[in-house]
Amino acid sequence: MKIADIRAVRIDWPERGAGTEQWRPSWTVDAEVANPMSRYPRVKRHRSLWLPRTWGQVWCKVTLEDGTWGLGLTDHGRATAAVIDDHIAPNLIGEDGFAIERLTDMMWRMTMPYGSTGLASYAVSAVDLALWDAKAKQLGLPVYSLIGGPQKDRLYCYATGDDIDWYRELGFTAFKLPCPYGPADGLEGLAKNETRVAEARELIGEDAELMLDCWMALDVEYAVRLAGSLRPYRLKWLEECLIPEDFDAHLELRRRLPWQTLATGEHWYTHLPFQRALRHDAVDILQPDINWCGGLTTCLRIAAAADASGKQVILHGGARNPFGQHFSYAVACVPWTEYFVGSAPGVPLDEAVRIPGQAVAEEGWLVPSDAPGFGLEIPEKWIEPFF
Repeated sequence: MKIADIRAVRIDWPERGAGTEQWRPSWTVDAEVANPMSRYPRVKRHRSLWLPRTWGQVWCKVTLEDGTWGLGLTDHGRATAAVIDDHIAPNLIGEDGFAIERLTDMMWRMTMPYGSTGLASYAVSAVDLALWDAKAKQLGLPVYSLIGGPQKDRLYCYATGDDIDWYRELGFTAFKLPCPYGPADGLEGLAKNETRVAEARELIGEDAELMLDCWMALDVEYAVRLAGSLRPYRLKWLEECLIPEDFDAHLELRRRLPWQTLATGEHWYTHLPFQRALRHDAVDILQPDINWCGGLTTCLRIAAAADASGKQVILHGGARNPFGQHFSYAVACVPWTEYFVGSAPGVPLDEAVRIPGQAVAEEGWLVPSDAPGFGLEIPEKWIEPFF
C-alpha cells in the first residue's frame, strides 16, 4: 500500500460549551517549577517566560493510495512542520506505507546532516505515528493489536501535577510532584523542597507512591543533597535531575546514589541514548516520549533493549494521548503510564480531554480504545494544512 501524500496539518477544533466550574485555577497557571533557566532571575518564575510562545502542536497526516489516512502528533510548530513538508514528505511519497521500520530508518538517516535528534526527531515522531495509524485503520485493527495485542487487562496511571488533593478525589493512588526549587535557590530552596514533599506524603499517606520530577534543573551535587533530605519520604523515583546531554553526570549521579531509583529520558531523542544508558546501567526507568523520540517504532526499539536489560519503560506523558496508551497497553516492560493533569481542580477528566476517542482514566486506570488505528475520532473536515 503505497504512500500518496504526507503533510503537516493543524486541527481546527470546534468550540466547546461551558463546562463544570473549577474549584481553583490549575497548578500550571502559576506554580514555580525548577527548570534549566532557573539561574536567570528574569525568567525563573515560570517556564512560559522563556519557552516558544507561538509554536504549539503539529499534526501529520499520511494518506495511502486507497485513500486511507492516519494522524500523528508532535510539538514545536513551524520548525517541525517545515521538516515534515520540505524534507521528509518528498522522500517518502511513493514508498510502501506498511514498511514502517524501513520508513522510520530512512527518516532517521536522511535527517542526519542537520541532526537526527531534537527538532528532526519530533518531525519523525509525527510521521511515524501517522503511518501506524493509517496502517492499522486500513487493516481494521487497533494499533496495539499490530504490536502484540493487549499485554495487560488495563493500564495503571499515576497522576502528575501539584493539585494532589484533587487527584486523590479522582481515584489516583500514585503521584508525581514537580520540583519547585533548584541550585539557584540555595539552602532555603532545598528546605522548601523537603517541606513540599513532606506535605504531599502526609496528604497521600504511607500506602501511596510518590515521585519527584526535577525537569533538567539540578546538578549532581544538588541532586545528591536533595535525595538525601527526601529519603525519609520514600520516593519511588527521582526524575530527570540533570541536563540530558551530560551523560558523564548521569553516571556520576548513579555512582553517588546507588540506593535511589532514577528515571529519565523524556528529552533523549532516537534510540541511541537509551541504549547507552542501558549499557552503562545509568538509570533504572527509561522515559521516552512517543511524540518526541521518534514515534512508536523508536519506542518499540527502546522497550526491546530495556526488557533484555531487566529495566522498565514508563513513557513521558504516556496516557496524555492515544499514541502512548496503545504502546503502554501492548508492551510487557511498561508497568505504569503517566497521566499529566493540567486542568483545574473540580473539572472532570473527560471534560479536559481534547482528542475525541481518547480513553480517560477512571479511578486511576484506563483501557485504550479498540477502534481501528489509534482510535482518533477526528473528522477529516477539521484538518487543514499547517502552512
